Amino acid sequence: MPAAVGGNPSGGPRLTYFGDQGRVENGGPVWFSVEGLRAGWDTVTVRSPALVEPIRLTPVKKGSAQSAQVDAPGSHHRIRGDIAPGMYPVTATVHGRTVATTRLKVTARGSAMIGRFVIGPKDAFPGSDTPADVRPGGDVLVVLTDRQPASGEDVLTVTSPVFDGRVTIRKDSADDPGCKCDDGATVYAGRATVRGDVLAGTHPLTVISHHGRQTTTRQVTVAGEPVGQGRPWLVGGISAGVLALAAGGWVLLRRHGRNGAGSA
Repeated sequence: MPAAVGGNPSGGPRLTYFGDQGRVENGGPVWFSVEGLRAGWDTVTVRSPALVEPIRLTPVKKGSAQSAQVDAPGSHHRIRGDIAPGMYPVTATVHGRTVATTRLKVTARGSAMIGRFVIGPKDAFPGSDTPADVRPGGDVLVVLTDRQPASGEDVLTVTSPVFDGRVTIRKDSADDPGCKCDDGATVYAGRATVRGDVLAGTHPLTVISHHGRQTTTRQVTVAGEPVGQGRPWLVGGISAGVLALAAGGWVLLRRHGRNGAGSA
């Protein structure tokens, strides 16, 4: 899966990079491709301060506008292991002339591959990576999936203003919703209760994983009336109706009593 594409927005050559499992890690392998070059080109050289060495691309076949990376014996087509995670410039040249550029995103080695990090009502949990709206005072399920979890990390702690305290989610939990969309990932899950007094709106949902090295934040939306709280006009109407019926019954009983006394 391409990690990024760069080039001329008007339709000129495009430079694409690929990483292992869709991302490029510090010290990891990287592959480049260039498309849209005019026929007749022979070699493209890709350079970046993030690369161990320049990478050479050649046409897939004679006259092709698509390229193939030349992995010659002894070549080191990798990201440098001594650089910090971040964004790095990349330039593709043909005989010294720049034909395309892009920005290369380098992540920390062994960093998390978070898929879903969502919260939703426990009885209607979403199967997508989009969190469902929750109500104040509602019981919810929190789920996080990681395709590259840290070794020995069986429990994660989630924090959010929508909770009274910290929420624990666990690997191999009975609360795992068992969604097929999570196949191949480690699933952490746990139950929690939304504060009854939390204000409607969007609030952050944060987890720290990989033994404190990575922080992931998503957003959760609180909407609707608090759980267990009916509509005031309905409650008031029912109460008033009960009182009116009781008063009416007392009046009927009193009249019946008077009529009985008069006929005696």
